[in-house]
Amino acid sequence: MAQHIDYYASLNSPWTHLGAARIEALAAQHKATLRIWPVDFGTVFAGSGGLPLPKRSPQRQAYRMQELARWRDHLGLPINLEPRHFPANELSAACCAIALRETQGDAAAIRFAHRVLKALWEEERDTGDPATLAALLTEVGQDSQEVLRLGAEARWAERRAADTQAALARGVFGAPCYVIGEDIFWGQDRLEFVEKRLGRTAA
Repeated sequence: MAQHIDYYASLNSPWTHLGAARIEALAAQHKATLRIWPVDFGTVFAGSGGLPLPKRSPQRQAYRMQELARWRDHLGLPINLEPRHFPANELSAACCAIALRETQGDAAAIRFAHRVLKALWEEERDTGDPATLAALLTEVGQDSQEVLRLGAEARWAERRAADTQAALARGVFGAPCYVIGEDIFWGQDRLEFVEKRLGRTAA
């Protein structure tokens, strides 16, 4: 039986972006299925005791910037540490990703979600803007107007809210989280342990 990774992602998170290519590569390497869940981490934080970035202490905010710079340099990804459009309104992008996941499958949803993250963190694009989302959808081979129309249907926002509650019930509390069976791996800096977990199961 193929292994499966549930991938809880924030489309505003630099940490999700820093791990995006690597979680895709690990899933492919181990022939694991990968399903993205772009849940509402504002609700997740409220339910799990976390704080949104503006409410964190100055010390934690300063350390976050140091860590982003370290990981940017370590991975060689040209992220902007303080992108112009962060935080973007991610609801429309998340709903489009969910609509793609449920109508076209996991690969289409992940391709779009990762394109959104790259646009925000590397290209200074406003991923909360409908025109930007339309361009990004076109870039990943989608009919942009059709997907935007589909993503605007109320059922996908409702699905996101339900997915968010399910994530909390499962123990998810931060982005990104990679869940394999009962094992939760929080953060792109835990991908080495994700790899070991996948390898152990394969053996």
